[in-house]
Amino acid sequence: MTRDLTITEVRLTPILVADAPLLNTQGVHQPYTPRLIVEVVTADGITGFGETYGDTKYLEPARVLAERLPGRSVMDVNGLFSLDLAVDESRVTGAVDAGGLRGVQSADKLRLSVLSAFEVACLDAQGKALGLPVHALLGGKVRDTVEYSAYLFYKWAGHPEGVAAEPDDWGAALDPAGVVAQARRFKERYGFTSFKLKGGVFPPEEEIAAVRALAEAFPGHPLRLDPNGAWSVETSLKVAEELGEVLEYLEDPTLGTPAMAEVAAGLRGAARSASGKGGGGRRAGIPLATNMCVTTFGEIKEAFTRDAVQVVLSDHHYWGGLRNTQRLAAICAAFGVGVSMHSNTHLGVSLAAMTQVASTVPDLHHACDSHYPWQSEDVLTERLTFTGGRVAVTDAPGLGVDLDRDELARLHRRWADDDGTLRERDDAAAMRVGEPGWRAPVMPRW
Repeated sequence: MTRDLTITEVRLTPILVADAPLLNTQGVHQPYTPRLIVEVVTADGITGFGETYGDTKYLEPARVLAERLPGRSVMDVNGLFSLDLAVDESRVTGAVDAGGLRGVQSADKLRLSVLSAFEVACLDAQGKALGLPVHALLGGKVRDTVEYSAYLFYKWAGHPEGVAAEPDDWGAALDPAGVVAQARRFKERYGFTSFKLKGGVFPPEEEIAAVRALAEAFPGHPLRLDPNGAWSVETSLKVAEELGEVLEYLEDPTLGTPAMAEVAAGLRGAARSASGKGGGGRRAGIPLATNMCVTTFGEIKEAFTRDAVQVVLSDHHYWGGLRNTQRLAAICAAFGVGVSMHSNTHLGVSLAAMTQVASTVPDLHHACDSHYPWQSEDVLTERLTFTGGRVAVTDAPGLGVDLDRDELARLHRRWADDDGTLRERDDAAAMRVGEPGWRAPVMPRW
């Protein structure tokens, strides 16, 4: 039987999802974060799902794209990327970007973040039509489970008094003991065996102490530290010297490829010096990872030729989807650069997509990031689960997930009832609710 895979309808559902008061160098997460659920419906009644950021600057081009898709085949994924999807550059200049960082976010990156959700939805629909999992459409899986890392945050016990928010049973984590206690809960609940700490919140000495406490509590477990570019080159080198023996990699210690290249060069020089003196050089030879200075294909050449980064953390949202993630992984392999995956606040549709593409990447030697355990709400009929810190790769058609229509409608009503203050992610604004004098820091912060 020949199926009619013509797209007849595209549904966009912006939602607000509960989020914990997680701290970062720019501020704190708001009580609710915006996401966008995309549904692509074919003439045969097959529906594919996608998910991406839900701020207004994403909704506007998503609506334009949704109007242009009916009448096209769900199989024509390449055609998606040929559509003229103009982005208002005023939306991305001086705004808080998808990762919560203030600065100029390229219009092309925003455009790809929108296209990624539609690409995933089309692949999901294709898989359902053909009776194949998405990983089969991407060439087939090379692993049956995908490893994820516990994503640790400095954290308030709750959102500021008077702020409407969902209950939070995690408690505070504002010192090394709190971070270790949080990590123990992650391991007990989900079985994670590697840990990443979001830094850039406290002076480097305090975060060094937290990482050392983790190393003592979890000997032999891979550890990462990500200060979101909060440090100078000098501070980055000092922290690398202090923690090189215990960190798997140091993520974005400083802002921009030139500064990262300077840190990397300093580490290489220190490693050669240590080797010449009979030392192993491991402490100074710590790899640098990024999801900030290499976020588009145009940024690869400078970063790789300058050896500024040794691990790229892909995010299928702003790289433009699952196929572009595979292309990025192939380029990284050609240059001998490691690859893993970055995470922003996401739900189960995105986690399912991440898991499908991660299962197809041969040289995935680092556990992927995921915020998913922090999300108490989801739009799936059944939450994805972590066993031993891993998510099983489903062989069910498409992404292997389905939407809970009632929950999707509830989270959309929350979005519709909002006065607009929570429809745009702004960690600095959220921080000012608890600390009225807060201003987003000038980088480098230390």
